[in-house]
Amino acid sequence: MLQSLSIRDIVLIEALDLEFGAGLSVLTGETGAGKSILLDSLGLALGNRADSGLVRQGTEKAQVTASFASPAADSKLAEYLSDNDIDLEPGEPLIIKRSVKADGGSRAFINDQPCSAALLRDVGSRLIEIHGQHDDRGLINPRGHRRLLDSYAGVDGAKVRRAFENWQSAKADLEKALEDQDAAEKDREYLEHSVAELSKFAPQPGEEQELALERSSMMKGEKLTGDLEAIRAAFDGSNGGLASLRAAARRLDRIAEDHPLLAEALQALDRAVIEADEAEDKLNEAADALAFDPQRLDDMETRLFDLRALARKHRVAGDDLPQLLIDLENRLAAISDGGKSLESMESKLRVSKQSYIDAAEALRAKRAKAAKALDKAVAGELVPLKLDAARFETLLEPLDEDRWGASGMDRVEFLISTNPGAPLAPLGKIASGGELSRFILALKVALAEEGGAKTIIFDEVDRGVGGAVASAIGDRLSRLSSSAQLLVVTHSPQVASKGNAHLLINKSSNGTVSRTDVNALDDEGRRQEIARMLSGADITDEARAQADRLLERV
Repeated sequence: MLQSLSIRDIVLIEALDLEFGAGLSVLTGETGAGKSILLDSLGLALGNRADSGLVRQGTEKAQVTASFASPAADSKLAEYLSDNDIDLEPGEPLIIKRSVKADGGSRAFINDQPCSAALLRDVGSRLIEIHGQHDDRGLINPRGHRRLLDSYAGVDGAKVRRAFENWQSAKADLEKALEDQDAAEKDREYLEHSVAELSKFAPQPGEEQELALERSSMMKGEKLTGDLEAIRAAFDGSNGGLASLRAAARRLDRIAEDHPLLAEALQALDRAVIEADEAEDKLNEAADALAFDPQRLDDMETRLFDLRALARKHRVAGDDLPQLLIDLENRLAAISDGGKSLESMESKLRVSKQSYIDAAEALRAKRAKAAKALDKAVAGELVPLKLDAARFETLLEPLDEDRWGASGMDRVEFLISTNPGAPLAPLGKIASGGELSRFILALKVALAEEGGAKTIIFDEVDRGVGGAVASAIGDRLSRLSSSAQLLVVTHSPQVASKGNAHLLINKSSNGTVSRTDVNALDDEGRRQEIARMLSGADITDEARAQADRLLERV
Protein backbone atom coordinates (compact mmCIF):
# COMPACT_ATOMS: atom_id res chain seq x y z
CA MET A 1 0.00 0.00 0.00
CA LEU A 2 1.21 3.50 -0.90
CA GLN A 3 1.76 5.41 2.34
CA SER A 4 3.27 8.70 1.23
CA LEU A 5 4.49 10.59 -1.81
CA SER A 6 7.05 13.40 -1.73
CA ILE A 7 7.58 15.52 -4.85
CA ARG A 8 10.26 18.14 -5.36
CA ASP A 9 10.63 20.48 -8.37
CA ILE A 10 8.56 18.64 -10.95
CA VAL A 11 6.97 20.91 -13.59
CA LEU A 12 4.62 23.18 -11.57
CA ILE A 13 5.15 21.42 -8.24
CA GLU A 14 7.80 23.05 -6.07
CA ALA A 15 7.39 20.92 -2.94
CA LEU A 16 4.55 18.54 -2.13
CA ASP A 17 4.18 15.91 0.60
CA LEU A 18 1.11 13.66 0.55
CA GLU A 19 -0.08 10.97 2.94
CA PHE A 20 -2.36 8.12 1.82
CA GLY A 21 -4.48 5.67 3.75
CA ALA A 22 -6.38 2.51 2.97
CA GLY A 23 -9.61 2.44 1.03
CA LEU A 24 -10.67 4.87 -1.69
CA SER A 25 -8.87 8.22 -2.10
CA VAL A 26 -10.26 10.58 -4.74
CA LEU A 27 -8.35 13.39 -6.46
CA THR A 28 -10.31 16.23 -7.99
CA GLY A 29 -9.63 19.67 -9.41
CA GLU A 30 -10.38 21.85 -12.38
CA THR A 31 -9.13 20.86 -15.81
CA GLY A 32 -5.49 21.86 -16.15
CA ALA A 33 -4.90 22.02 -12.41
CA GLY A 34 -2.09 19.48 -12.62
CA LYS A 35 -3.54 16.02 -12.06
CA SER A 36 -1.38 14.66 -14.89
CA ILE A 37 1.72 16.12 -13.19
CA LEU A 38 0.87 14.15 -10.06
CA LEU A 39 0.49 10.93 -12.04
CA ASP A 40 3.68 11.64 -14.02
CA SER A 41 5.54 12.13 -10.74
CA LEU A 42 4.31 8.80 -9.41
CA GLY A 43 5.11 7.18 -12.76
CA LEU A 44 8.68 8.45 -12.49
CA ALA A 45 9.02 6.73 -9.11
CA LEU A 46 7.65 3.52 -10.63
CA GLY A 47 10.28 3.35 -13.36
CA ASN A 48 8.81 5.35 -16.26
CA ARG A 49 11.22 7.07 -18.63
CA ALA A 50 13.14 9.87 -16.91
CA ASP A 51 12.21 12.89 -19.02
CA SER A 52 14.27 15.99 -18.27
CA GLY A 53 11.17 18.01 -19.27
CA LEU A 54 9.74 17.12 -15.86
CA VAL A 55 12.34 19.25 -14.08
CA ARG A 56 10.84 22.54 -12.87
CA GLN A 57 12.21 25.53 -14.73
CA GLY A 58 15.16 27.15 -12.98
CA THR A 59 16.10 24.08 -10.91
CA GLU A 60 18.85 21.53 -11.42
CA LYS A 61 16.93 18.35 -10.70
CA ALA A 62 13.54 16.89 -9.83
CA GLN A 63 13.00 14.17 -7.23
CA VAL A 64 10.16 11.87 -6.18
CA THR A 65 10.09 9.66 -3.08
CA ALA A 66 7.33 7.08 -2.63
CA SER A 67 6.94 5.06 0.57
CA PHE A 68 5.05 1.76 0.65
CA ALA A 69 4.00 -0.52 3.48
CA SER A 70 6.50 -3.29 4.18
CA PRO A 71 5.74 -6.36 2.03
CA ALA A 72 5.05 -9.61 3.87
CA ALA A 73 8.22 -11.64 4.45
CA ASP A 74 6.78 -14.60 2.50
CA SER A 75 5.38 -12.51 -0.37
CA LYS A 76 6.56 -12.79 -3.97
CA LEU A 77 7.63 -9.14 -3.85
CA ALA A 78 9.88 -9.76 -0.83
CA GLU A 79 11.35 -12.79 -2.59
CA TYR A 80 11.93 -10.77 -5.76
CA LEU A 81 13.68 -8.00 -3.84
CA SER A 82 15.89 -10.53 -2.06
CA ASP A 83 16.78 -12.21 -5.37
CA ASN A 84 17.96 -8.81 -6.60
CA ASP A 85 20.03 -8.09 -3.47
CA ILE A 86 17.67 -5.47 -2.06
CA ASP A 87 17.76 -5.84 1.73
CA LEU A 88 14.54 -5.18 3.62
CA GLU A 89 14.19 -5.52 7.37
CA PRO A 90 10.87 -6.96 8.68
CA GLY A 91 8.36 -4.16 9.19
CA GLU A 92 10.56 -1.63 7.41
CA PRO A 93 8.72 0.45 4.76
CA LEU A 94 9.73 0.07 1.14
CA ILE A 95 11.03 3.44 -0.02
CA ILE A 96 11.59 4.25 -3.68
CA LYS A 97 13.51 7.39 -4.64
CA ARG A 98 14.02 8.63 -8.19
CA SER A 99 15.68 11.80 -9.39
CA VAL A 100 16.19 13.29 -12.85
CA LYS A 101 18.55 16.12 -13.72
CA ALA A 102 17.83 18.97 -16.05
CA ASP A 103 20.63 17.68 -18.31
CA GLY A 104 18.88 14.28 -18.57
CA GLY A 105 20.78 12.10 -16.11
CA SER A 106 18.76 10.08 -13.58
CA ARG A 107 19.29 7.90 -10.51
CA ALA A 108 17.05 5.40 -8.73
CA PHE A 109 17.18 3.89 -5.23
CA ILE A 110 15.19 1.26 -3.36
CA ASN A 111 15.72 1.61 0.39
CA ASP A 112 18.83 3.69 -0.28
CA GLN A 113 20.32 0.97 -2.48
CA PRO A 114 21.05 2.00 -6.10
CA CYS A 115 19.06 0.11 -8.71
CA SER A 116 18.48 0.11 -12.45
CA ALA A 117 15.43 1.62 -14.12
CA ALA A 118 14.51 -1.88 -15.34
CA LEU A 119 14.48 -3.25 -11.79
CA LEU A 120 12.49 -0.21 -10.65
CA ARG A 121 9.88 -0.89 -13.35
CA ASP A 122 9.56 -4.52 -12.27
CA VAL A 123 9.16 -3.58 -8.62
CA GLY A 124 6.78 -0.74 -9.50
CA SER A 125 4.51 -3.02 -11.51
CA ARG A 126 4.18 -5.27 -8.46
CA LEU A 127 3.28 -2.33 -6.21
CA ILE A 128 0.85 -0.26 -8.26
CA GLU A 129 -1.45 -0.74 -11.24
CA ILE A 130 -2.24 2.43 -13.15
CA HIS A 131 -5.24 2.29 -15.45
CA GLY A 132 -5.81 5.14 -17.82
CA GLN A 133 -6.20 6.01 -21.46
CA HIS A 134 -2.63 5.19 -22.38
CA ASP A 135 -1.85 2.48 -19.85
CA ASP A 136 -0.35 -0.71 -21.26
CA ARG A 137 0.21 -2.68 -18.07
CA GLY A 138 -1.98 -4.48 -15.56
CA LEU A 139 -5.05 -6.18 -16.97
CA ILE A 140 -4.36 -5.05 -20.53
CA ASN A 141 -1.30 -7.28 -20.81
CA PRO A 142 -2.45 -10.77 -21.89
CA ARG A 143 0.60 -12.39 -20.25
CA GLY A 144 -1.16 -12.12 -16.90
CA HIS A 145 -4.62 -13.25 -18.01
CA ARG A 146 -4.02 -16.97 -17.45
CA ARG A 147 -2.78 -16.34 -13.93
CA LEU A 148 -5.80 -14.16 -13.17
CA LEU A 149 -8.21 -16.80 -14.49
CA ASP A 150 -6.50 -19.50 -12.40
CA SER A 151 -6.73 -17.26 -9.35
CA TYR A 152 -10.43 -16.65 -10.04
CA ALA A 153 -10.97 -20.40 -10.44
CA GLY A 154 -9.09 -21.09 -7.21
CA VAL A 155 -6.95 -23.77 -8.86
CA ASP A 156 -3.49 -24.88 -7.79
CA GLY A 157 -1.21 -25.50 -10.76
CA ALA A 158 1.38 -27.40 -8.69
CA LYS A 159 0.25 -30.80 -10.00
CA VAL A 160 0.57 -29.69 -13.63
CA ARG A 161 3.94 -28.07 -12.92
CA ARG A 162 5.32 -31.25 -11.30
CA ALA A 163 3.95 -33.41 -14.12
CA PHE A 164 5.55 -31.10 -16.70
CA GLU A 165 8.91 -31.21 -14.90
CA ASN A 166 8.77 -35.04 -14.74
CA TRP A 167 7.94 -35.22 -18.44
CA GLN A 168 10.77 -32.85 -19.38
CA SER A 169 13.19 -34.79 -17.19
CA ALA A 170 12.21 -38.08 -18.86
CA LYS A 171 12.56 -36.44 -22.28
CA ALA A 172 16.03 -35.12 -21.43
CA ASP A 173 17.13 -38.55 -20.13
CA LEU A 174 15.98 -40.25 -23.32
CA GLU A 175 17.62 -37.65 -25.54
CA LYS A 176 20.92 -38.10 -23.71
CA ALA A 177 20.65 -41.88 -23.90
CA LEU A 178 20.00 -41.67 -27.64
CA GLU A 179 22.99 -39.37 -28.08
CA ASP A 180 25.16 -41.76 -26.07
CA GLN A 181 23.86 -44.74 -28.05
CA ASP A 182 24.51 -42.95 -31.31
CA ALA A 183 28.03 -42.03 -30.25
CA ALA A 184 28.65 -45.57 -29.05
CA GLU A 185 27.50 -47.03 -32.38
CA LYS A 186 29.89 -44.73 -34.20
CA ASP A 187 32.69 -45.87 -31.87
CA ARG A 188 31.87 -49.59 -31.97
CA GLU A 189 34.91 -50.55 -34.08
CA TYR A 190 37.18 -48.46 -31.89
CA LEU A 191 35.67 -49.92 -28.72
CA GLU A 192 35.96 -53.52 -29.91
CA HIS A 193 39.60 -53.03 -30.91
CA SER A 194 40.47 -51.19 -27.68
CA VAL A 195 38.74 -53.72 -25.44
CA ALA A 196 40.49 -56.61 -27.23
CA GLU A 197 43.86 -54.89 -27.01
CA LEU A 198 43.53 -53.96 -23.34
CA SER A 199 42.04 -57.34 -22.39
CA LYS A 200 44.97 -59.11 -24.00
CA PHE A 201 47.42 -56.86 -22.20
CA ALA A 202 45.44 -57.23 -18.91
CA PRO A 203 46.79 -54.19 -17.03
CA GLN A 204 46.74 -54.51 -13.24
CA PRO A 205 46.15 -51.78 -10.65
CA GLY A 206 49.47 -50.23 -9.55
CA GLU A 207 51.41 -52.29 -12.10
CA GLU A 208 53.35 -49.37 -13.60
CA GLN A 209 54.87 -48.39 -10.26
CA GLU A 210 55.68 -51.99 -9.35
CA LEU A 211 57.42 -52.60 -12.69
CA ALA A 212 59.35 -49.35 -12.44
CA LEU A 213 60.59 -50.16 -8.92
CA GLU A 214 61.57 -53.73 -9.80
CA ARG A 215 63.36 -52.56 -12.96
CA SER A 216 65.25 -49.93 -10.98
CA SER A 217 66.30 -52.50 -8.38
CA MET A 218 67.44 -54.98 -11.00
CA MET A 219 69.49 -52.37 -12.81
CA LYS A 220 71.14 -51.44 -9.51
CA GLY A 221 71.82 -55.14 -8.91
CA GLU A 222 73.59 -55.40 -12.27
CA LYS A 223 75.82 -52.51 -11.27
CA LEU A 224 76.55 -53.84 -7.75
CA THR A 225 76.98 -57.54 -8.55
CA GLY A 226 80.79 -57.51 -8.57
CA ASP A 227 81.11 -55.64 -5.29
CA LEU A 228 78.52 -57.82 -3.56
CA GLU A 229 80.23 -61.02 -4.65
CA ALA A 230 83.62 -59.76 -3.39
CA ILE A 231 82.13 -58.76 -0.03
CA ARG A 232 80.28 -62.07 0.37
CA ALA A 233 83.47 -63.98 -0.51
CA ALA A 234 85.14 -62.32 2.51
CA PHE A 235 82.52 -64.00 4.70
CA ASP A 236 82.31 -67.42 3.02
CA GLY A 237 84.52 -70.53 3.41
CA SER A 238 86.77 -71.91 6.15
CA ASN A 239 89.23 -69.08 5.62
CA GLY A 240 86.57 -66.35 5.55
CA GLY A 241 86.45 -63.53 8.02
CA LEU A 242 83.39 -64.90 9.87
CA ALA A 243 84.94 -68.40 10.20
CA SER A 244 88.15 -66.81 11.59
CA LEU A 245 86.12 -64.82 14.14
CA ARG A 246 84.32 -67.94 15.30
CA ALA A 247 87.56 -69.93 15.61
CA ALA A 248 89.14 -67.10 17.62
CA ALA A 249 86.09 -66.98 19.88
CA ARG A 250 86.31 -70.75 20.58
CA ARG A 251 89.98 -70.56 21.45
CA LEU A 252 89.51 -67.49 23.65
CA ASP A 253 86.68 -69.20 25.44
CA ARG A 254 89.12 -71.85 26.73
CA ILE A 255 91.40 -69.32 28.37
CA ALA A 256 88.97 -66.51 29.32
CA GLU A 257 88.86 -67.60 32.96
CA ASP A 258 92.57 -66.97 33.40
CA HIS A 259 92.23 -63.20 33.37
CA PRO A 260 89.33 -60.69 33.60
CA LEU A 261 90.46 -58.85 30.49
CA LEU A 262 90.30 -62.08 28.53
CA ALA A 263 86.67 -62.49 29.62
CA GLU A 264 85.88 -58.97 28.44
CA ALA A 265 87.63 -59.66 25.16
CA LEU A 266 85.51 -62.82 24.73
CA GLN A 267 82.33 -60.83 25.28
CA ALA A 268 83.35 -58.28 22.64
CA LEU A 269 84.29 -61.06 20.23
CA ASP A 270 80.91 -62.76 20.77
CA ARG A 271 79.20 -59.50 19.89
CA ALA A 272 81.34 -59.17 16.77
CA VAL A 273 80.34 -62.69 15.69
CA ILE A 274 76.65 -61.85 16.17
CA GLU A 275 76.97 -58.57 14.20
CA ALA A 276 78.95 -60.36 11.49
CA ASP A 277 76.17 -63.00 11.23
CA GLU A 278 73.59 -60.27 10.80
CA ALA A 279 75.74 -58.54 8.21
CA GLU A 280 76.08 -61.80 6.27
CA ASP A 281 72.28 -62.31 6.36
CA LYS A 282 71.67 -58.76 5.08
CA LEU A 283 74.21 -59.23 2.32
CA ASN A 284 72.50 -62.43 1.23
CA GLU A 285 69.07 -60.72 1.29
CA ALA A 286 70.41 -57.78 -0.69
CA ALA A 287 71.96 -60.13 -3.20
CA ASP A 288 68.63 -61.88 -3.64
CA ALA A 289 66.76 -58.56 -3.96
CA LEU A 290 69.24 -57.18 -6.43
CA ALA A 291 69.61 -60.40 -8.31
CA PHE A 292 70.21 -59.62 -11.95
CA ASP A 293 68.35 -61.74 -14.49
CA PRO A 294 68.94 -60.41 -18.02
CA GLN A 295 65.84 -62.15 -19.40
CA ARG A 296 63.64 -60.94 -16.57
CA LEU A 297 64.93 -57.40 -17.02
CA ASP A 298 64.25 -57.53 -20.74
CA ASP A 299 60.71 -58.85 -20.19
CA MET A 300 60.07 -56.23 -17.54
CA GLU A 301 61.24 -53.36 -19.71
CA THR A 302 59.12 -54.59 -22.61
CA ARG A 303 56.02 -54.78 -20.38
CA LEU A 304 56.65 -51.31 -18.94
CA PHE A 305 57.21 -49.82 -22.39
CA ASP A 306 54.00 -51.39 -23.74
CA LEU A 307 52.01 -50.22 -20.71
CA ARG A 308 53.18 -46.65 -21.10
CA ALA A 309 52.53 -46.74 -24.84
CA LEU A 310 48.93 -47.83 -24.21
CA ALA A 311 48.50 -45.08 -21.62
CA ARG A 312 49.73 -42.45 -24.12
CA LYS A 313 47.49 -43.87 -26.82
CA HIS A 314 44.38 -43.58 -24.65
CA ARG A 315 45.56 -40.35 -23.00
CA VAL A 316 45.33 -41.65 -19.45
CA ALA A 317 47.80 -42.40 -16.67
CA GLY A 318 49.27 -45.91 -16.68
CA ASP A 319 47.53 -46.76 -13.40
CA ASP A 320 44.16 -45.76 -14.98
CA LEU A 321 44.31 -48.42 -17.70
CA PRO A 322 42.42 -51.09 -15.65
CA GLN A 323 39.51 -48.68 -15.04
CA LEU A 324 39.59 -47.60 -18.68
CA LEU A 325 39.16 -51.22 -19.71
CA ILE A 326 36.09 -51.51 -17.45
CA ASP A 327 34.62 -48.28 -18.86
CA LEU A 328 35.15 -49.34 -22.46
CA GLU A 329 33.64 -52.75 -21.76
CA ASN A 330 30.59 -51.03 -20.25
CA ARG A 331 30.22 -48.76 -23.27
CA LEU A 332 30.49 -51.69 -25.59
CA ALA A 333 27.95 -53.63 -23.54
CA ALA A 334 25.62 -50.63 -23.59
CA ILE A 335 25.46 -50.85 -27.37
CA SER A 336 24.03 -54.32 -27.14
CA ASP A 337 21.90 -53.56 -24.09
CA GLY A 338 20.95 -50.11 -25.31
CA GLY A 339 17.81 -51.31 -27.02
CA LYS A 340 16.34 -52.57 -23.77
CA SER A 341 17.37 -49.41 -21.87
CA LEU A 342 15.89 -47.20 -24.55
CA GLU A 343 12.64 -49.13 -24.50
CA SER A 344 12.38 -48.59 -20.75
CA MET A 345 13.10 -44.88 -21.10
CA GLU A 346 10.62 -44.48 -23.96
CA SER A 347 7.99 -46.17 -21.83
CA LYS A 348 8.74 -43.81 -18.93
CA LEU A 349 8.50 -40.84 -21.31
CA ARG A 350 5.11 -41.97 -22.61
CA VAL A 351 3.77 -42.45 -19.09
CA SER A 352 5.08 -39.07 -17.85
CA LYS A 353 3.74 -37.24 -20.90
CA GLN A 354 0.30 -38.80 -20.46
CA SER A 355 0.34 -37.87 -16.77
CA TYR A 356 1.05 -34.28 -17.77
CA ILE A 357 -1.71 -34.29 -20.39
CA ASP A 358 -4.20 -35.72 -17.88
CA ALA A 359 -3.31 -33.06 -15.29
CA ALA A 360 -3.35 -30.25 -17.89
CA GLU A 361 -6.73 -31.37 -19.27
CA ALA A 362 -8.17 -31.45 -15.75
CA LEU A 363 -6.85 -27.90 -15.29
CA ARG A 364 -8.35 -26.90 -18.64
CA ALA A 365 -11.77 -28.15 -17.55
CA LYS A 366 -11.58 -26.01 -14.40
CA ARG A 367 -10.43 -23.04 -16.45
CA ALA A 368 -13.30 -23.47 -18.91
CA LYS A 369 -15.82 -23.55 -16.08
CA ALA A 370 -14.25 -20.51 -14.43
CA ALA A 371 -14.11 -18.66 -17.77
CA LYS A 372 -17.89 -18.99 -18.18
CA ALA A 373 -18.45 -17.79 -14.63
CA LEU A 374 -16.09 -14.84 -15.15
CA ASP A 375 -17.78 -13.89 -18.44
CA LYS A 376 -21.12 -13.90 -16.67
CA ALA A 377 -19.80 -11.86 -13.74
CA VAL A 378 -18.25 -9.22 -16.01
CA ALA A 379 -21.41 -9.05 -18.13
CA GLY A 380 -23.35 -8.26 -14.97
CA GLU A 381 -21.07 -5.28 -14.32
CA LEU A 382 -21.22 -3.82 -17.84
CA VAL A 383 -24.82 -2.62 -18.04
CA PRO A 384 -24.69 -0.34 -14.96
CA LEU A 385 -21.47 1.13 -16.36
CA LYS A 386 -23.22 2.14 -19.60
CA LEU A 387 -21.48 -0.61 -21.55
CA ASP A 388 -24.69 -2.57 -22.23
CA ALA A 389 -23.77 -3.00 -25.92
CA ALA A 390 -20.40 -4.46 -25.03
CA ARG A 391 -19.46 -8.12 -24.82
CA PHE A 392 -16.72 -9.76 -22.81
CA GLU A 393 -15.32 -13.23 -23.40
CA THR A 394 -12.45 -15.19 -21.91
CA LEU A 395 -10.62 -16.92 -24.74
CA LEU A 396 -9.35 -20.37 -23.75
CA GLU A 397 -7.35 -21.68 -26.68
CA PRO A 398 -5.30 -24.91 -26.88
CA LEU A 399 -1.62 -24.38 -27.56
CA ASP A 400 0.48 -26.37 -29.99
CA GLU A 401 2.50 -29.06 -28.25
CA ASP A 402 5.77 -27.17 -28.69
CA ARG A 403 4.29 -24.38 -26.54
CA TRP A 404 3.02 -26.55 -23.69
CA GLY A 405 4.55 -25.58 -20.39
CA ALA A 406 4.44 -25.75 -16.62
CA SER A 407 1.21 -23.69 -16.65
CA GLY A 408 -0.63 -26.09 -18.91
CA MET A 409 -1.63 -26.44 -22.54
CA ASP A 410 -3.82 -23.33 -22.86
CA ARG A 411 -3.55 -19.71 -23.91
CA VAL A 412 -5.86 -17.34 -22.05
CA GLU A 413 -6.79 -13.86 -23.19
CA PHE A 414 -9.59 -11.47 -22.31
CA LEU A 415 -11.48 -10.29 -25.41
CA ILE A 416 -14.09 -7.55 -25.77
CA SER A 417 -16.40 -5.94 -28.26
CA THR A 418 -17.84 -2.49 -27.53
CA ASN A 419 -20.21 -2.15 -30.47
CA PRO A 420 -23.07 -4.43 -31.61
CA GLY A 421 -21.91 -6.76 -34.36
CA ALA A 422 -18.24 -5.86 -33.93
CA PRO A 423 -15.88 -8.81 -33.60
CA LEU A 424 -14.23 -9.61 -30.29
CA ALA A 425 -10.73 -8.17 -29.96
CA PRO A 426 -8.01 -8.03 -27.30
CA LEU A 427 -8.73 -5.85 -24.30
CA GLY A 428 -6.04 -3.34 -25.20
CA LYS A 429 -7.61 -2.59 -28.60
CA ILE A 430 -10.37 -0.38 -27.15
CA ALA A 431 -10.00 3.09 -28.63
CA SER A 432 -11.82 5.06 -25.93
CA GLY A 433 -9.92 5.70 -22.72
CA GLY A 434 -13.17 6.04 -20.77
CA GLU A 435 -14.49 2.71 -22.06
CA LEU A 436 -11.19 1.04 -21.31
CA SER A 437 -11.14 2.29 -17.72
CA ARG A 438 -14.74 1.17 -17.14
CA PHE A 439 -14.07 -2.22 -18.68
CA ILE A 440 -11.06 -2.66 -16.43
CA LEU A 441 -13.13 -1.58 -13.45
CA ALA A 442 -15.81 -4.15 -14.30
CA LEU A 443 -13.18 -6.84 -14.67
CA LYS A 444 -11.46 -5.82 -11.46
CA VAL A 445 -14.72 -6.01 -9.52
CA ALA A 446 -15.57 -9.40 -11.05
CA LEU A 447 -12.11 -10.74 -10.23
CA ALA A 448 -12.33 -9.27 -6.73
CA GLU A 449 -8.72 -8.13 -7.20
CA GLU A 450 -7.31 -11.64 -7.37
CA GLY A 451 -3.54 -11.64 -7.56
CA GLY A 452 -3.09 -7.97 -8.50
CA ALA A 453 -1.17 -5.09 -6.98
CA LYS A 454 -2.33 -3.80 -3.61
CA THR A 455 -2.62 -0.24 -4.92
CA ILE A 456 -4.67 0.62 -8.02
CA ILE A 457 -4.94 4.01 -9.70
CA PHE A 458 -7.80 4.84 -12.05
CA ASP A 459 -7.33 7.95 -14.17
CA GLU A 460 -10.72 9.41 -15.12
CA VAL A 461 -12.60 6.12 -15.08
CA ASP A 462 -15.79 8.23 -15.30
CA ARG A 463 -14.76 9.95 -18.53
CA GLY A 464 -17.79 10.85 -20.65
CA VAL A 465 -20.48 9.61 -18.26
CA GLY A 466 -22.56 11.09 -15.48
CA GLY A 467 -25.67 10.58 -13.39
CA ALA A 468 -26.61 6.99 -12.65
CA VAL A 469 -23.61 5.60 -14.52
CA ALA A 470 -21.19 7.73 -12.52
CA SER A 471 -22.96 6.64 -9.34
CA ALA A 472 -22.58 2.99 -10.41
CA ILE A 473 -18.88 3.58 -11.03
CA GLY A 474 -18.53 5.09 -7.57
CA ASP A 475 -20.32 2.11 -5.98
CA ARG A 476 -17.99 -0.34 -7.71
CA LEU A 477 -14.89 1.62 -6.80
CA SER A 478 -16.02 1.66 -3.19
CA ARG A 479 -16.61 -2.09 -3.28
CA LEU A 480 -13.22 -2.73 -4.87
CA SER A 481 -11.47 -0.55 -2.27
CA SER A 482 -12.35 -3.09 0.42
CA SER A 483 -9.67 -5.43 -0.99
CA ALA A 484 -7.16 -2.91 -2.37
CA GLN A 485 -6.04 0.68 -1.93
CA LEU A 486 -7.60 2.83 -4.69
CA LEU A 487 -6.56 6.27 -5.92
CA VAL A 488 -9.04 7.72 -8.40
CA VAL A 489 -8.68 10.88 -10.48
CA THR A 490 -12.24 11.97 -11.20
CA HIS A 491 -14.43 14.77 -12.53
CA SER A 492 -17.60 13.11 -11.25
CA PRO A 493 -19.20 14.33 -8.01
CA GLN A 494 -20.94 10.96 -7.68
CA VAL A 495 -17.55 9.20 -7.66
CA ALA A 496 -15.90 11.82 -5.47
CA SER A 497 -18.58 11.41 -2.83
CA LYS A 498 -17.61 7.75 -2.34
CA GLY A 499 -14.06 8.50 -1.24
CA ASN A 500 -12.66 7.74 2.19
CA ALA A 501 -10.25 10.62 1.60
CA HIS A 502 -10.48 13.58 -0.77
CA LEU A 503 -7.48 15.44 -2.23
CA LEU A 504 -7.99 18.71 -4.11
CA ILE A 505 -5.51 19.71 -6.80
CA ASN A 506 -5.14 23.47 -7.31
CA LYS A 507 -3.08 25.57 -9.69
CA SER A 508 -2.23 29.12 -8.71
CA SER A 509 -0.25 31.92 -10.32
CA ASN A 510 1.27 35.20 -9.13
CA GLY A 511 1.37 36.52 -12.66
CA THR A 512 4.82 35.23 -13.50
CA VAL A 513 5.09 31.79 -11.88
CA SER A 514 2.45 29.05 -11.76
CA ARG A 515 2.45 26.29 -9.20
CA THR A 516 0.38 23.23 -8.36
CA ASP A 517 -0.61 22.25 -4.82
CA VAL A 518 -2.61 19.38 -3.37
CA ASN A 519 -4.66 19.73 -0.19
CA ALA A 520 -6.48 17.15 1.88
CA LEU A 521 -10.08 18.29 2.39
CA ASP A 522 -12.03 18.12 5.61
CA ASP A 523 -15.80 17.46 5.65
CA GLU A 524 -16.72 21.05 4.80
CA GLY A 525 -14.04 21.22 2.16
CA ARG A 526 -15.41 18.05 0.55
CA ARG A 527 -18.92 19.55 0.60
CA GLN A 528 -17.71 22.69 -1.14
CA GLU A 529 -15.64 20.81 -3.76
CA ILE A 530 -18.45 18.40 -4.66
CA ALA A 531 -20.83 21.37 -4.91
CA ARG A 532 -18.34 23.05 -7.28
CA MET A 533 -18.19 19.87 -9.36
CA LEU A 534 -22.00 19.93 -9.56
CA SER A 535 -22.54 23.61 -10.39
CA GLY A 536 -19.28 25.00 -11.72
CA ALA A 537 -17.49 28.16 -10.60
CA ASP A 538 -20.58 29.70 -8.96
CA ILE A 539 -21.50 27.37 -6.10
CA THR A 540 -25.25 27.57 -5.40
CA ASP A 541 -27.19 26.55 -2.35
CA GLU A 542 -28.90 23.95 -4.48
CA ALA A 543 -25.49 22.49 -5.40
CA ARG A 544 -24.52 22.37 -1.71
CA ALA A 545 -27.78 20.60 -0.89
CA GLN A 546 -27.14 18.08 -3.66
CA ALA A 547 -23.60 17.60 -2.36
CA ASP A 548 -25.02 16.90 1.09
CA ARG A 549 -27.35 14.28 -0.37
CA LEU A 550 -24.45 12.59 -2.18
CA LEU A 551 -22.30 12.56 0.94
CA GLU A 552 -25.15 11.19 3.05
CA ARG A 553 -25.23 8.08 0.88
CA VAL A 554 -21.68 7.20 1.80
